[in-house]
Amino acid sequence: MKALLDTSTLIAAMLPDHVHHADALPWLSQAKRGAFEFICSGHSLAELYAVLTRSPRKPQIGPSEAWRLIKENVTSNAQVISLASDEYALLIESLAKTKISGAAVYDAVIARVAELTSVDYLVTLNVPDFQRVWPTGTARIVSP
Repeated sequence: MKALLDTSTLIAAMLPDHVHHADALPWLSQAKRGAFEFICSGHSLAELYAVLTRSPRKPQIGPSEAWRLIKENVTSNAQVISLASDEYALLIESLAKTKISGAAVYDAVIARVAELTSVDYLVTLNVPDFQRVWPTGTARIVSP
């Protein structure tokens, strides 16, 4: 089995006080144990770092701590896949044709990685958003 864990799932799994932690943690734990092939979009690395370092927490997660969490939970365990420049161009062209714009573009980047790597599951807390940008992958989009 091959699964892409999106940013929302990874954040929930890494933060014990997150409302969806109990749902997301089993996916990350299994991924780290090698129970399935763990895919992560390169875009998610940037999103993870941004969300971790800007979340309104006391105490705040600093840059070094954010990197430690990402390294321990993602880059040391996942196959990180990024789109090539031609794939970005094709994706943007497709989004323009389907009139998808705004923040949905970032979900589309992650979904395109899932599609290109032929994942069995794209695991997200934002199922409807991903179904919108990847309608042909609807059966593979699941909530943790």
